[in-house]
Amino acid sequence: MKVRAAVVQAAPVAFDRARTLDKLERLAAEAARQGAELAVFPEAFVSAYPKGMDFGAVVGRRTSEGRDHFRRYFESAVLVPGPDVDRMASVARERRLHLVVGVIERGGGTLYCTALFFGEDGAFLGKHRKLMPTAAERLVWGFGDGSTLGVFDTRVGRIGAVICWENYMPMLRMAMYAKGVQLYCAPTADDRETWLPTMRHVALEGRCFVLSACQVLGVASSIRPGRSSPVLPSTRRRSSPPSWTSTRSRAGSTTSTWRGTMRDRTCSSFPSTRGRRSRSYDT
Repeated sequence: MKVRAAVVQAAPVAFDRARTLDKLERLAAEAARQGAELAVFPEAFVSAYPKGMDFGAVVGRRTSEGRDHFRRYFESAVLVPGPDVDRMASVARERRLHLVVGVIERGGGTLYCTALFFGEDGAFLGKHRKLMPTAAERLVWGFGDGSTLGVFDTRVGRIGAVICWENYMPMLRMAMYAKGVQLYCAPTADDRETWLPTMRHVALEGRCFVLSACQVLGVASSIRPGRSSPVLPSTRRRSSPPSWTSTRSRAGSTTSTWRGTMRDRTCSSFPSTRGRRSRSYDT
């Protein structure tokens, strides 16, 4: 079986859901033109990972400016189901593309860091809410629960997602492996060098293909590139890092193509380690 996937590394239009969805549509179209069958977008891509913001909060007090920032953030979140989900489903259908998209979901009065899944026919397959927001994320995001730990059967394989530092929760990883995940998506905001060996470890441990997408963040007119990485479940020692493990372009996506046999986890064999990485492209 041959599959081509795109790992999208780009910045949203912060706090502007409509314009971010416009950008998502353009990037998905670019991935599809390059032959991708699956595209993975970063954590909280619609409509922002609020890196560096405190929303004016200290213990026992919040500023009026911080309250206004949170109001804007809340209003830019996605209702699931809702018209924005329908629009992303339409993009998947028009481009014949499986999509995994990191969004900020609005549920009642609470925001959740969520990954949405779409089939190439435009079907909304389901969602995963981040179980445990990390550190100050708990100021603005609620907690998910085990009811959204799904793995979805698709033509290209069984797709699931574990968001950012959830990947440091061993029992969560074990749950995904037990469900037979084959295309392990890891939307993230972690742009540190230490993230890449984490993804390699997951690929080795779970015998799955790992696709990690990180945002590009603008900081005071400078660009801070993310670290997005498709990783194959190879167990061979290499004298140098494999070429598919790091992408540092300012924005766009990396497409990866691999050949292998997607086997049931009860079998003694795992996916083939033979693969090749196609060229990177900018958008």
